[in-house]
Amino acid sequence: MADGESVLNYPIPNPAPLEPPAEWDDLRRNCPVARVRLPSGDEATLVTRYDDVRQVLSDPRFTRELDTSSGAARIAANESGGVFNSSMASTLPQTGEGHRRWRRRLGRWFTAKRMAALRPRIEEMSDRLIDTMVEQGYPADLKASLGFPLPVWVICDLLGVPDSDRDRFAYWSDTLLNLTKYSQSEIDAAQEEFNEYLSGHVTAKRSAPGDDLLSTLITEESEDPMSDTELVATAKALLVAGHETTANMIGKMVGMLLADRRRWEKLLEDRSLIRTAVEESLRFDANPGFGMPRFVSEDIELSGTRVPSGTTVVCSMAAANRDENAFDNAAEMDLSRSPNTHLAFGVGAHSCLGQALARTELQAVLDVLLRRLPTLELAVEPTELERIEGLAVGGLRTVPVRW
Repeated sequence: MADGESVLNYPIPNPAPLEPPAEWDDLRRNCPVARVRLPSGDEATLVTRYDDVRQVLSDPRFTRELDTSSGAARIAANESGGVFNSSMASTLPQTGEGHRRWRRRLGRWFTAKRMAALRPRIEEMSDRLIDTMVEQGYPADLKASLGFPLPVWVICDLLGVPDSDRDRFAYWSDTLLNLTKYSQSEIDAAQEEFNEYLSGHVTAKRSAPGDDLLSTLITEESEDPMSDTELVATAKALLVAGHETTANMIGKMVGMLLADRRRWEKLLEDRSLIRTAVEESLRFDANPGFGMPRFVSEDIELSGTRVPSGTTVVCSMAAANRDENAFDNAAEMDLSRSPNTHLAFGVGAHSCLGQALARTELQAVLDVLLRRLPTLELAVEPTELERIEGLAVGGLRTVPVRW
């Protein structure tokens, strides 16, 4: 790896469910700007150091370039399931003032203040889901019982969509995010169904608006109102991003905290650590998925290495989050770490729009679990947890627990 000439296959295989691949440390030390070969056969450049990842995600010279037929556009389409190659990606503005305007419109709904007001309802729903899980007895799959249904309920509530349709959303979302599971014809059919459903939903909201986000976008006075196509793409983006990542993160967070029982006990003793424990779980996540692709159209230098124009750069935020030059004792999970400037939500113009919502959900569900199930423990050895393979967003297949 240190010679800079060898080409590494990416994503890097990792048999350990909660620990990072050994290659991360080697790459950061010896080859921080590495050539990699993707499953499609495309070559890209992988960056793993904190400062480099932060620069790439912040620097406007690194773009998504999703309206071209080369570089990051093709690679994103090939390597990320359909998520960057769908009507959602092509309809919503990816750069410039149009993108900033779209984010400003939605950002009003995802403020920390609004999310704090939503938290009691999230906790109430968590309690109800735990009630059902306890009634059914253990061992239980915490991901299926709580981790998945909670974020779906929250995002459906925000969009004014009946959460009784959540199984359909799960399938439609999976076809967008899975790298290997579905044929192109299955993906196309699912996305057509998804679009038809959301088109009908937008039409219904135009006729009878409520107090949800979509209704607000439809009824707000604007010199540039959103078209039905843009509203459908926005709803799809929020449904996919708003449940899949958080559902998987709930499972991974609980898995990490229970893998070493001392972590859970520390939180039971001091619940004031919940906020910093959530941030540390986000930093410590060794199974985040593919990473963020960017395309550069001019020569740029990273860590003393020339990155030529036309290169697709893949940012490993998770590897950067273990960079010992950015975090003291980076290989240790410190539940009281503060400040914690991790990159789990990205940074810059494309940082996660819903990060305040994700943080609120993670904090709320952890708070309720500690209160309701203090004796919670993994029902299998941590090494027996299974990663989901082929998903653009990393996760555990199940999180078996008992109490």
